[in-house]
Amino acid sequence: MTEKSPAQPLHADEAGFTTQAPRAALPQLPPLALYIHIPWCVRKCPYCDFNSHTASANLPEEEYVDALLADLEQELPAVHGRPISSIFFGGGTPSLFSAKALGRLLAGVEQCIPFASDIEITLEANPGTFEQEKFKAYRQLGINRLSIGIQSFQQSKLEALGRIHNGDEAIRAADMARNAGFDNFNLDLMHGLPDQTLDEALADLQQAIDLGPTHLSWYQLTLEPNTVFWNQPPELPEDDILWDIQEAGQALMASHGYRQYEISAYAQPGKAARHNLNYWSFGDFIGIGAGAHGKLSHPDGRILRTWKTRLPKDYLNPAKAFKAGEKLLPLDELPFEFLMNALRLTDGVEATLFSQRTGLPMDQLKEARREAEQKGLLQVEPTRLVATPRGQLFLNDLLQYFLT
Repeated sequence: MTEKSPAQPLHADEAGFTTQAPRAALPQLPPLALYIHIPWCVRKCPYCDFNSHTASANLPEEEYVDALLADLEQELPAVHGRPISSIFFGGGTPSLFSAKALGRLLAGVEQCIPFASDIEITLEANPGTFEQEKFKAYRQLGINRLSIGIQSFQQSKLEALGRIHNGDEAIRAADMARNAGFDNFNLDLMHGLPDQTLDEALADLQQAIDLGPTHLSWYQLTLEPNTVFWNQPPELPEDDILWDIQEAGQALMASHGYRQYEISAYAQPGKAARHNLNYWSFGDFIGIGAGAHGKLSHPDGRILRTWKTRLPKDYLNPAKAFKAGEKLLPLDELPFEFLMNALRLTDGVEATLFSQRTGLPMDQLKEARREAEQKGLLQVEPTRLVATPRGQLFLNDLLQYFLT
């Protein structure tokens, strides 16, 4: 769930709090989640543009947990009394941290902010960091969902991606998760890998399905700026092959009961990631940790995005602030911000959610909706906001109608 930092951070005193048009009070605040970023990996992958850094021999677990809890404490005045419905440990590789460190962190978080009775707590992990006893300990802490970064089961593809595990370790990781008591876990898988054929992509996907995850994140490798692959691009499959992979892969997952609910997310019934659903439906989330982003709504209609100090050494420096910046979302950007998230969901959202989350009247979307419907990008459904299959394929084109 890690986001990219805006190019020009806008601080609260620059955001025009007193000069913007009055905002409508929100009828109710959205659900609240917590994102915790742990920025270290064993090795940085050449395709990765997330805020991750190669770990040293001795991770500063104690110091980082202290910093995370202090960071959270500074967020509390803005969310007083609101429970959190989900927690997501992202990275980096959060499973590098010991169960003892994560246990102290979770205990400290729960002392600060109430947990929903059915809270979903997800931890990202890589096969190369799996240890059976460690994962049993994680489960005993109350972590009830894993997201395992497989990417591929084929050795040549794993080597091309710079992964530290092999195919056998990936298979064992899923078995370890189940044996440790995790009956709800996601496997992260890429397609469109260097020189990948249709048969190779489907073999990867079938292997993942055979491991019985409740959720699959299946997405195409893209070349992102500021990565090794951007500067030294590998040979990727032709567009026709990529299209064939996409169509055949979706059909394969559907035949095994995995329903697509978001552009790159597929789940068994009732197993969609609640943390991600909150994110895509423009819910609120606190972000703590190096480079973490957050989004918080206020009863008076203000909606702020925040981002934290990016480099771990700076985040751990007591002389530096945790928060690097914040931006008040202008009223004229709210339609785009809301729909940029909501239209990724294959079922879209109830149209009334737009006003609930933004405080703006539905009439504000009327003309843009009509134009997008005429172009076949938005479904003609008065009570819902839903992209057509074509609209999901060309989501950037669809969103242009809602830019002001």
